[in-house]
Amino acid sequence: MKKIEAFIKKHRLDEVASALHHVKGLSGMTLTDARGFGRGRGASEAHPTPEMIRGFIDIVHIGVFCPDTLADEVLATIERAAHTGLRGDGKAYLLPVEQAVRISTGERGEAAV
Repeated sequence: MKKIEAFIKKHRLDEVASALHHVKGLSGMTLTDARGFGRGRGASEAHPTPEMIRGFIDIVHIGVFCPDTLADEVLATIERAAHTGLRGDGKAYLLPVEQAVRISTGERGEAAV
């Protein structure tokens, strides 16, 4: 199993969520509103917002757990849907998952995902 964590621009969320709904076999995703900064930190913006001045911008954190066989497709789907070609499009990370447990049924492993 794999976990994909992606950090994207808020205005790309609808495109990413819609694209992930079309990945056959994907059981779900989690969204968290977040704030953060990257390399640019907004300091070079011509008209910085108060958030940029403090060094943080609003972003979305997406979490997806999936079988190994779907990981590359999910990662590529997020990359395509979040891409604008501009600086700050975000990042995505692929991590191994050792175990999963569906608490309601006791299922373990990929069956729990």
